[in-house]
Amino acid sequence: MNLKELGQRIRNRREALGLSQDRLAKLSGLSRATVNQLETGAIGELGVTKLLALFDLLGLTLDAGTRPARKHALLMASRTASVSYKTSLDPGILAKALVDGALPTAITPHVATLLDEAPLSIIVSAIEEAATRHHVPPKQIWRHLIQWAHDLHSPRQVWV
Repeated sequence: MNLKELGQRIRNRREALGLSQDRLAKLSGLSRATVNQLETGAIGELGVTKLLALFDLLGLTLDAGTRPARKHALLMASRTASVSYKTSLDPGILAKALVDGALPTAITPHVATLLDEAPLSIIVSAIEEAATRHHVPPKQIWRHLIQWAHDLHSPRQVWV
């Protein structure tokens, strides 16, 4: 498989996750131009480290097949967001908030921690799980998450 074929698989996965090229670039640390060149087959070389990191972020295996969905991604995200708090974030409440876009005041600190500190691959998997469970486009959930990051003044540059 060459970079052009891999780029097409990356584009398909990005679109399935509801990500724009710009958002994927920010999440992966690549430029939007690099993402575009990769997806269109115009890039000559990317580097295995960058390619593997991009695959991991998108949930792709090295053969560019989609890895099995991370089991209990919402639970993992909830636990990650609850590490510093006495109360735990319920995965069902997190999923409902992600889908609805309404951020209950009671979980705002947990969500802020999730946005600022959780591994991005867990966030991507949690969004995919919530979208699948609630039959909504992942793109809708990404809009909610990004709005929350702006509202909560997340210092993480991927949300800019």
